Amino acid sequence: MIPAPSPPRRWLLAARPRTLPAAAVPVAVGAASVEPLGVNWVNTLLCLVIALALQIGTNYANDYSDGVRGTDEVRVGPFRLTASKLVPPRHVRNAAFVCFVVAGVFGLMLAARTSWWIVIIGLSAVLAGWFYTGGPKPYGYFGFGELFVLVYFGFVATTGTAYSQHRHIPSHTWWLALATGAMACALLEANNLRDVDTDRAAKKKTLAARLGRARGSALYVACVVGVVAGLLAAGQALAAGVGLVLYAPALRMVYSEKRGRELLPLLQYTARSQLFLGVFITFLLARA
Repeated sequence: MIPAPSPPRRWLLAARPRTLPAAAVPVAVGAASVEPLGVNWVNTLLCLVIALALQIGTNYANDYSDGVRGTDEVRVGPFRLTASKLVPPRHVRNAAFVCFVVAGVFGLMLAARTSWWIVIIGLSAVLAGWFYTGGPKPYGYFGFGELFVLVYFGFVATTGTAYSQHRHIPSHTWWLALATGAMACALLEANNLRDVDTDRAAKKKTLAARLGRARGSALYVACVVGVVAGLLAAGQALAAGVGLVLYAPALRMVYSEKRGRELLPLLQYTARSQLFLGVFITFLLARA
């Protein structure tokens, strides 16, 4: 029997550190996209804290909601606090709320420095994070997860960070937002393809669960196509080529016969590709 993680480690694992590039990459790319006007480092740091707090809060909220619904009773993915029964569900829920409050406090600070419209956008992000798997009709259970991930981890995070720099969004930033959003969607598909069988059993109707393991592979490919298309449209052909190379191992695994636990490395490959490609894009933009 595998020993239970220590209390600090179980909270770290439940924060799903491999998913955090989904929060950090759009902030870095959005800030770098305003060059040569220069980066507002204070506002960028505020955006980063907000994005990370929202991401971790959403991860805890999903842990709580899926756990109390029984969706995570048979886990094939990473460790979960609620399903493991090592932590009372209310503690997991409260941790999510604390993260959302942190995001709200830093969001108010950013709004005071830029525009108060950010408060409304931030509130919608919190609601999107909670109702992904929470509430009576979570949208993640009906196949809308990809849409919300594309919007919030792509367009909102990337263009919002760019706007916070000088209250202006360069035209190419919108295409970069498509690329970063597609990267985040690929991360979601890495999870959903792994969980096709258990999600179907729990009546969680993600797009991957609706299509099945074999046909669901096309969803991952569509995400990579979105990454490449966004970068090409933004004038980043070199980054698009690097992206194809980085995602190649994941694409091979997606079209293999592997399923369930055998697909655990897919999340690692996807997160690593997102992080490395995000750093490379940021470097190219900063040198422009």
